[in-house]
Amino acid sequence: MCTLIVRTGQPLTLMGVRDEFADRPWEGPGEHWPEYPGVIGGRDLKAGGTWLAVNPAARRAAALLNGHGTAAPETTKVSRGDLALRAAYTGEPPGAGLTRYDPFHLVIADLTGIRMFSWDGDRLTTSVLPEGTSMVVNSGLDPDSERVAAYLPRFESQVWQELIKAEPSADPGALIIRHELPDGRVFASLSVMEVTLTPDAVTYEFTDLTADRDG
Repeated sequence: MCTLIVRTGQPLTLMGVRDEFADRPWEGPGEHWPEYPGVIGGRDLKAGGTWLAVNPAARRAAALLNGHGTAAPETTKVSRGDLALRAAYTGEPPGAGLTRYDPFHLVIADLTGIRMFSWDGDRLTTSVLPEGTSMVVNSGLDPDSERVAAYLPRFESQVWQELIKAEPSADPGALIIRHELPDGRVFASLSVMEVTLTPDAVTYEFTDLTADRDG
């Protein structure tokens, strides 16, 4: 996932925009993982994990974004897709063995607050997201990001679902993207998932952006 928008308060709301190669197989949200009973998320069919997981019983969600830094050794590298699953299920931050993972940002949200754990390949840092509306991108909480500069004010003032209706673009500041690469592959925004958490209920709305758009 490449963009996460978070709004504190009642309800606590998260929206994740997943950008990925269009030919990488996936399926929509469900309880796909018997080892994490009750956890719901879209599943990456290549590596088996997820980018945004919801645990309705615990009123908890966890989102995973790729980060910047030092890649894990190829001989020991494992998929980052299990990190959001475990975090949504247990509520615990990532633990030992982080050197097996490429850099990431892991956001864990529940009714007590929102924490972000960032691994750059060498060290893990922890931050608490501020009150109000925040955007997390691959460079973290980065106000200098073109996407954040273009869209954070809009997420603070507009209806979120309207913003994801934008036409895909290769512009660095675009929220919904589509890049046609020299080798013919397409890297694009494939889906959006919006989650709300309250003491009484958890809801999610999933939008498959490939349903109406080629690639």
